[in-house]
Amino acid sequence: MAKSSSIHDENHDVCYRPSVSSSVDHNDHLGRETPENSPLSGDSLAYFPSDSETSNFSEPEYGYASEPLPSRWPASKPRANLAGVSGLGVKQQQRNLLNVKLGDDQDLLSSELEMMKERFSKLLLGEDMSGGGKGVCTAVTISNSITNLYATVFGQNLKLEPLKPEKKVMWRREMNCLLSLCDYIVEFAPTAQYLADGTVVEMMTSRPRSDIYINLPALRKLDAMLIEILDSFYDSEFWYVEQGSLSGDSNRSRASSFRRIVQRKDEKWWLPVPCVLPGGLSDKSRKHLREKRDCANQVHKAAMSINNSIIAEMDIPETYMAGLPKSGRTSLRDSMYRYMCIPDKFTPEHLLNHLKISSEHEALELADRVEASMYAWRRKACLSHSKSSWSQVKDLMSESDRIDKNYMLAERAETLLFCLKQRYPELSQTSLDVCKIQYNRDVGKAILESYSRVLEGLAFNIVAWIEDVLHEDKIMRKQGI
Repeated sequence: MAKSSSIHDENHDVCYRPSVSSSVDHNDHLGRETPENSPLSGDSLAYFPSDSETSNFSEPEYGYASEPLPSRWPASKPRANLAGVSGLGVKQQQRNLLNVKLGDDQDLLSSELEMMKERFSKLLLGEDMSGGGKGVCTAVTISNSITNLYATVFGQNLKLEPLKPEKKVMWRREMNCLLSLCDYIVEFAPTAQYLADGTVVEMMTSRPRSDIYINLPALRKLDAMLIEILDSFYDSEFWYVEQGSLSGDSNRSRASSFRRIVQRKDEKWWLPVPCVLPGGLSDKSRKHLREKRDCANQVHKAAMSINNSIIAEMDIPETYMAGLPKSGRTSLRDSMYRYMCIPDKFTPEHLLNHLKISSEHEALELADRVEASMYAWRRKACLSHSKSSWSQVKDLMSESDRIDKNYMLAERAETLLFCLKQRYPELSQTSLDVCKIQYNRDVGKAILESYSRVLEGLAFNIVAWIEDVLHEDKIMRKQGI
């Protein structure tokens, strides 16, 4: 027993590695491993050999072994251990990447939550950060929010190119938040309910308000169509340069098209100028541009129609009526008033041709004056016939043979205003429209009006951008002949 103990002590001296002829039985050593200490145990992720195990399963490094390593011993086991260590490293790296991704997602959610808090606070405060109750009403706040969101997303987009992904995500996310208010704007309508015994009972049930139910899905569809039009110009045959610069683009190998850009002579001098290669666009690209122009033009007409109908349903503010002149003649020129008073057939197109309007500013000024005169004459007609609304006056005039001068002038002013807006479809909103939007208290109408207004503006811009490219293509084709 003492001899065996001495042999064991000698085998564990420093730098001593036992040979095959050593009295220690390796099979017994492996057989005595407990499940807790086993390298194959489920609790252990990797196997790290000890110094004694390394001496048993690898070749001697210092020549202390008296015999070579038998081939029946598992010499490849350290490789398996290294593979296990490498696999653990990959798992740890994946775990770290997952933690980083989760952290980024939490930061994104936190930033979006803070943004929603800001939006909600401004909505309740009416954009009055002092909290003194001097803010605007909820309808105006939402209208301003949609307008500001449009300026943030599309304000810097002055070209025919896809919208940046982050801008697109912002537009959809925040618009969905603002439009979600419409889900809670309802009206009550009678609905037939059938009981179990067959009895029919009429009950009042809620449903989306009719104007929202009709117009909001249409506006969403128009919105998606405009985004799709912009996304279709991801790989175009034209490019843009700033005013006064050269149109060469080294990145796209257009050195053959160097030329000086002609300065714009219109008011939109800040827009980048489209450029086309010599010879013009291909037939496929030209056809694509024309199709998208026609589509955007239809979207523009639809959005403008919705916007006009919503504004027409808004109440006229008392402040606007109080500021009207006592006589409609005051707002018009004497020549216009005399022409409108002619008993014969009135021709608004002839009057517009005679005025020779040269700019959009003049057209808008004329629209304001005609509209003010129209409501001044309507008010006098209502007072003279003791009617509270213009519709009642119209019904009275249709049932009688009398001819009222104020009624006739109001009708002719309305016809002239309609023809003026048809001739200048890009005309901005009149003073009355702006006043209606400012004093509107209906949240549903505010959402529909602002949504249709920004879509109308975007569609108009897309049509104008496509026209610029087609005009440049026409010039380059003429130069190539």
